[in-house]
Amino acid sequence: MSSKIQIRPVSGWQLINWQELVEYRDLLYFLTIRGIKARYAQSVLGVSWAIIQPLFSTVIFTIIFGKLAKVGSDGMPYALFSFTAMVPWNYFSSTLTESANSLVANSNMINKVYFPRLILPLSAAFSKLLDLFIGLAVLGGFMIYFKVVPDVTILLLPVFIAMLLCTSLGIGMVLSAMSVQYRDVKHALTFVVQLLMYAAPVVYPVSIIPEQFRLIYCLNPMVGVIEGFRASVFGNPFPWTYIGMGVPAAIILFIFGAFYFRRMEKNFADLA
Repeated sequence: MSSKIQIRPVSGWQLINWQELVEYRDLLYFLTIRGIKARYAQSVLGVSWAIIQPLFSTVIFTIIFGKLAKVGSDGMPYALFSFTAMVPWNYFSSTLTESANSLVANSNMINKVYFPRLILPLSAAFSKLLDLFIGLAVLGGFMIYFKVVPDVTILLLPVFIAMLLCTSLGIGMVLSAMSVQYRDVKHALTFVVQLLMYAAPVVYPVSIIPEQFRLIYCLNPMVGVIEGFRASVFGNPFPWTYIGMGVPAAIILFIFGAFYFRRMEKNFADLA
């Protein structure tokens, strides 16, 4: 006598079923690899785009902000100053875009077969890690060119990568769930991400923010991520205030994103 398995939607604010994610790890791996291949399929330059985009942005920022506007860089070469910020920022912005579209783009899968829906935004975030690591390799080349020798603080870089991943996934889960119901999210995200870049110290140092507003400013976890990247690379004193504000903000974003995604999950099949 065959047993029947009933799949019921969750209700309310539920925890993520991590065991289920582990059981579907092969699907997560497949979708991550598929995302990498699809992005560079039939592309003449291939993974070189992961280098070209931040490199060209750095050149433009160096000319406009470093040379013309004379924006400070805390005594660092402006090109290295801005590129160090572009590496985590590009990962953050591209992950938000990919995650927001992950459920809608895979609506056929959602409607035909059961699997943990969280795998879709997770695979979008993990597939972008390749671009992040390529960017870090290019950053190493910049450091050699500018004769910047890292010290032991470079070992803390994985901490800020984890913080970056938490922030990106947290917001990405919220956007992916919202985009199923509100298709405007995809269109609005294009210019919202561009505006968000100027709310983080990508092209300017935190020191230009008035001191009375810095604590509020540092609630943006990307401030701690970018300043942490710079401190790790240049061996500067660590901005513990920014990091101390950013770490709990990143964790809260991740937890809220996971709960929100789980709460909205029961509607995905009907709306996707």
